[in-house]
Amino acid sequence: MSQQQSKKQLLKQNFSSGLVVFLIALPLCLGIAVASGAPSLSGILSGILGGILIGTLSSSHISVSGPAAGLATIVLNAITELGSFELFLCAGIVAGIAQLLLGIIKAGSLTNYIPIAVIEGMLAGIGIMIILKQIPYAFGNENYPDFMNISTIEIHLGSLIIALISLFVMIGWDYVPRLRNIKLLPSALIAVIVSIIINNIFVYIGSPLAIPADQLVQIPTPHTLLEAENLIRFPDFSGFLNSIVWVTGITIAIVASVETLLSIEASDRLDKHRRITDTNKELRVQGIGNIVAALVGALPLTSVIIRSSANANAGATHKTSAIFHGILFLVCALTIPSLLNQIPLASLATILLIIGYKLTRLSVYIRYWKKGIYQFIPFVATVFAVVFFDLLKGVGLGLVISLVFILYGNMKRSYYLSREELADADQIVLELGEEVSFLNKAALKKTLKNIQPNSKITIDAEKAIYIASDILELLEDFTNVYAQENNIQVKLRGFKYDYENQEGISHTNIRVEHRSAI
Repeated sequence: MSQQQSKKQLLKQNFSSGLVVFLIALPLCLGIAVASGAPSLSGILSGILGGILIGTLSSSHISVSGPAAGLATIVLNAITELGSFELFLCAGIVAGIAQLLLGIIKAGSLTNYIPIAVIEGMLAGIGIMIILKQIPYAFGNENYPDFMNISTIEIHLGSLIIALISLFVMIGWDYVPRLRNIKLLPSALIAVIVSIIINNIFVYIGSPLAIPADQLVQIPTPHTLLEAENLIRFPDFSGFLNSIVWVTGITIAIVASVETLLSIEASDRLDKHRRITDTNKELRVQGIGNIVAALVGALPLTSVIIRSSANANAGATHKTSAIFHGILFLVCALTIPSLLNQIPLASLATILLIIGYKLTRLSVYIRYWKKGIYQFIPFVATVFAVVFFDLLKGVGLGLVISLVFILYGNMKRSYYLSREELADADQIVLELGEEVSFLNKAALKKTLKNIQPNSKITIDAEKAIYIASDILELLEDFTNVYAQENNIQVKLRGFKYDYENQEGISHTNIRVEHRSAI
């Protein structure tokens, strides 16, 4: 395939995934704006900036940025205390500057110390949360149904019919290979188009199955230039004299940075090429994005896991997908808001239900059960804490449990190689210590990231008694994917068939015979 053909294929594939993310992000951005007590247009502007600005500057190929539900309560409380959205925008500028400073002091490397079991537990927990939150919309009711008392369940039959038809269309479309290969017509788009047509038929014939307006997408539609101008808000710079602005700004910077770093770590796990994102650069990019967002009246931005997961599941391979989703936000909000306002939330809920299922499918739980209790317990604890508490508490609990297990095994730091050594070395030898835990992941990722194409590296595990599952998976991804794509010759020495007897770690999956070179 020529370079030009490769670019065309890249653009075609990532336009398709960008379209899917746009459809999912649209109601989320509007819903988060409403929950934040902010103008609805501020959510749309965040979606545009998260796609075009952050997507262009970011080094992540899979993550998608936009307004985050995790910040809604903070934003709502701040707007209430300050008395105006314009004053709150000053807090957004403070948050952006703080994130820039965090990136400069290299605070982004902190997530390298979070084990994979916790990251995947977070994703599985988010999958359950997506399913639970979207079931009411599939029933045409914003309130969660009480399944223990059937008489209290309120179902709008039209919404349920559209949800079921959308589910049938998406599963059927993806099941037929000839249809699945039409990249510019993803199943999610077909489901949305079919749902609009069906609901319009219900409306035309005056059927009670017609979906009420509050269960459709709702984008503000100005009819005059003056109305459009009144929708845009700008910061009131007198807010910098208010201490609440500074406290809110620092709080947003901390929460947004943590959520961004967790999302980036998860996105790298979802990237089929296992590319490693520069998290310090990402913090700086998010800081720039939040400064610009506040200046034009948009909600604070973070890298968001639901949209990033949807992006990966839709087949995204490059950050052009995120950029396309931002461009679609801009174009559609300006040109066809009335058409977008015909999209039933029940159809969009079906798309998210499928994404939630893929994040928390049973095979993930079975895989971690087979890894042993030292991987399964942190994983499942994170899942439950994310569902019953929140994202940060869930990750915190999983991390604490993992640390207890790792400290129990009396780990040691294993190695470190500098950038200069990697740049100058003809033959790179990476020698593992006796015990290699997830605490060594940061140094290992830094080393592997700095290995240049066409290099030769020997990874020596002769002395290793215990190697954590996180490290084995990282080496597996590097050896089987990244190294092959970058013409890096890897020789593995001294790896055991499995590390089952050490901390319950299961088999290595690196495709290489014992002590042989790839």
